[in-house]
Amino acid sequence: KVMVSNEVKPHGAGDSKATHLWELLHSLILSFHEVSPAAERLRYILSEEDDMPTPTLFTEMDTLQREGDELEWKESARWVKFEEKVEEGGERWSKPHVSTLSLHSLFELRTCLQTGTVLLDLEGYSLPQIVDDIIERQIEEGMISPDLREKISFVLLRKHRHQTKKPIHRSLADIGKSSSSTSHAQSRSMNDIADTPSTDQLKNKFMKKIPRDAEASNVLVGEVDFLNKPFVAFVRLAQATTLGGLTEVPVPTRFLFILLGPQGKAKSYNEIGRAIATLMVDDLFSDVAYKARDREDLIAGIDEFLDEVIVLPPGEWDPKIRIEPPKKVPSADKRKSVFSLNELGQMNGTAGGGGGLAEDEEIFCGGLYLDIKRKLPWLPSDFYEGFHIQSISAVLFIYLGCITNAITFGGLLGDATDNYQGVMESFLGTALAGSVFCLFSGQPLIILSSTGPILIFEKLLFEFSKNNAIDYMELRLWIGIHSCLQCFVLVATDASYIIKYMTRFTEEGFSSLISFIFISDAIKKMVGAFKYYPINTDFKPDYVTTYKCECLAPDPMAAMIFNGLVPMPDNSSSVSGVSACFHSLNVTALDWSQLSKKECLKYGGSLVGKSCKYVPDLALMSFILFFGTYSMTVSLKKFKFSRYFPTKLRKLISDFSIFMSIMTFVGLDMLMGLKTPKLIVPTEFKPTRPDRGWLVMPFGKNPWWMYLASFVPALLVTILIFMDQQISAVIVNRKENKLKKGCGYHLDLFWVGVLMATCSFMGLPWYVAATVISIAHIDSLKMESESSAPGEQPQFLGVREQRVTGILVFVLTGVSIFLAPVLKFIPMPVLYGVFLYMGVASLSGIQFWDRIKLYMMPSKHQPDFSYLRHVPLRRVHLFTLIQITCLAVLWILKSTFLAIIFPVMILGLMVVRKMLDMVFSQHDLAWLDDLLPEKEKKKKDDAKKKGKEKEKKKAKPDDSEEEVRNSGFCCPL
Repeated sequence: KVMVSNEVKPHGAGDSKATHLWELLHSLILSFHEVSPAAERLRYILSEEDDMPTPTLFTEMDTLQREGDELEWKESARWVKFEEKVEEGGERWSKPHVSTLSLHSLFELRTCLQTGTVLLDLEGYSLPQIVDDIIERQIEEGMISPDLREKISFVLLRKHRHQTKKPIHRSLADIGKSSSSTSHAQSRSMNDIADTPSTDQLKNKFMKKIPRDAEASNVLVGEVDFLNKPFVAFVRLAQATTLGGLTEVPVPTRFLFILLGPQGKAKSYNEIGRAIATLMVDDLFSDVAYKARDREDLIAGIDEFLDEVIVLPPGEWDPKIRIEPPKKVPSADKRKSVFSLNELGQMNGTAGGGGGLAEDEEIFCGGLYLDIKRKLPWLPSDFYEGFHIQSISAVLFIYLGCITNAITFGGLLGDATDNYQGVMESFLGTALAGSVFCLFSGQPLIILSSTGPILIFEKLLFEFSKNNAIDYMELRLWIGIHSCLQCFVLVATDASYIIKYMTRFTEEGFSSLISFIFISDAIKKMVGAFKYYPINTDFKPDYVTTYKCECLAPDPMAAMIFNGLVPMPDNSSSVSGVSACFHSLNVTALDWSQLSKKECLKYGGSLVGKSCKYVPDLALMSFILFFGTYSMTVSLKKFKFSRYFPTKLRKLISDFSIFMSIMTFVGLDMLMGLKTPKLIVPTEFKPTRPDRGWLVMPFGKNPWWMYLASFVPALLVTILIFMDQQISAVIVNRKENKLKKGCGYHLDLFWVGVLMATCSFMGLPWYVAATVISIAHIDSLKMESESSAPGEQPQFLGVREQRVTGILVFVLTGVSIFLAPVLKFIPMPVLYGVFLYMGVASLSGIQFWDRIKLYMMPSKHQPDFSYLRHVPLRRVHLFTLIQITCLAVLWILKSTFLAIIFPVMILGLMVVRKMLDMVFSQHDLAWLDDLLPEKEKKKKDDAKKKGKEKEKKKAKPDDSEEEVRNSGFCCPL
């Protein structure tokens, strides 16, 4: 930032050339940095350091009304962030809307503050005393005559009527909010002069919408018949004071604006009142109002507001239309930064939102030490913060995802390893590894699970062992031990700092791949249902009379053979498939027409008829369960933005959306009674393969050199574990998630290594961070503000960071073998729907996915993304095309035997990202991705800064230098 003072000129300024050069430089700097007089004044007001934040202001506007022969103040509008008007005919508050002001009213307000009374930091304890002080000041300054004192005081101390009571006929949602009912639409909450809040004020439900420690500003406007010119006063009290029933809610008043004027201009007074009320809830002007030292500071605040005002031509829009509040209220930080009021470009931030990854420590295991030091203070809160109703929905959701994953991968592992590892091992391993990780790790929001690349590695390892007569479990144990030791080496050498080079490009490629795997697997399983339970497309309703299925007895020779009446012929192939246990059965005595399908086939009969191959339409029912679960979950998840029901109920429905969807379609399945495929859970606690135990012995079955040679395949596993774990951790720790307790990359990797060795000794699968389930875990624990202003969308506050949900999920997974009688009612298509939802939900918010959709949008319909303002569309498409190509290559590799080199390809993504520096400018990459850190450059910059600081300490500035510095001249050119 550059400040230029006209009073300070460089040496030799008397010379004409020097003067000309100075003037040129001065004009050049001012052209780059124009500051309005109002902004210049506000700079000094707002730059004063004050630890106390400015309270939120609740503003109420009351207008003077005549009820018969009596005068009274009637509430006409209120503001927290947006305006709400009292709608007389409807006896209710209007919807919150953006205040639309006439430009003329703002200029008139400016004139009112210039000519009226401004009392700042007035010592006030009651409304009568404040009114007396205002009138006394006006009389002293000659603005009004003393004989008007009583009349003005009488008017200002009239009773106030607030829009606090509800009419008799209310909506169900309103009835749910309050049990009290009344026939009055309005109440009188102030009898002339009341010192304490009324019962109506104390019971007002609107207090929930106002933040704690808020203060009030009251606006009183009206017309009277005894004034010839307006009576205007702006008052700021030294201490916020509760002025009885002046305000609708029991909030202490800090500001008071009064405007009484001659008759005939009620509409003008009303607009001026709306103007000051809107200004008082403006973030910048409210700061100015709290810190203003005199009248001119308030005028400067209005001028700055006018500088930012956008005028809508009266003939091109309808002023009666109320503008809906925006979904996201823009921050006032740019306006508050009065040194630079112009729009500033904002980069995407640090690589991957590192979540507090500190600089490399010069000690052994420095990163691990810092992780433990960072996480220890949060350990108590990691447990007590988990006791919340939101945690219940998160546990149910993630539990169903985990057991489905455990069953799926357990079944696949059983097929790949000849049942050395199966569903039981998968359940036990998931419970053990997940519980330990959530209890001791650095980031307990991460969920551990088996992954596709590990499954492929296990399959290849088993086939290698089988073909070379090597004991598979013992070899796997040594690979796990070596991988554990290699993880410890990575932790000790702080290798996790490599994640600084994982930019958005790498993150999005990896997370998109995992999300697409979830989506494709869910769809594949549903397509498989149509294969096993085909739809009967040959059925013709007109020929229903011809459809029949009969059981025919076997031929007489076969029957006689069964009964032992004739010896079995040499060529007995025709009856070889019939069991000898039925030889004693007299099949000729059976009534074959009365046998069931199973019995007919059991006794050697045959089925004849068009309807014999009929299968109940399970495929269509499965699809209904699958897609219904997904679509209902999506709909209920968005229900919190609905207009129906009170806020708390909407939020509860949204939090339990997945559980409600699952229960709904489980109930539908039970009601229909069709034999849809159900969840199969082990019922006995024993290894899947009978000839193996729960412990694997490390010696005795393989040659000694195999114990050392297993180091090589272990290296590949370690790379896989490291990349999978750390990329998932980077995605979880993104700055967009607003995590406050920091990360623990080294501590996480340490425990993954420990669990690798433990699971290897017990013959359980290996586990690593599951990206999609971890993202779903975070989404289910997101917190939003509860007391939001009317019309304002709830603000995302962060994630409920704790260890309870993860521990409960994995404990439940462990005891699931005892819950088999209950879990057997859950149809698999319902869980496939949950898988589909997790895959689709994890894609939301990914910039890569947004950029893919831009290919199908005409330019005029494209969303207003920030990067589209700064990067040409063709460059955006080129960047997206490169990402799509990389994703396609990863998908192809994943689908072949080359999937074992998957972790190396993730490293390849980082190499591709480095090469993009030669294709795109740093400006483009700053908007589309993150800039790669330059470690050497940073070290040099840090060394320079330290050197400058030492020089400053040694050299003290002389008086002339101090004078120049204080004058405001600083030109680094």
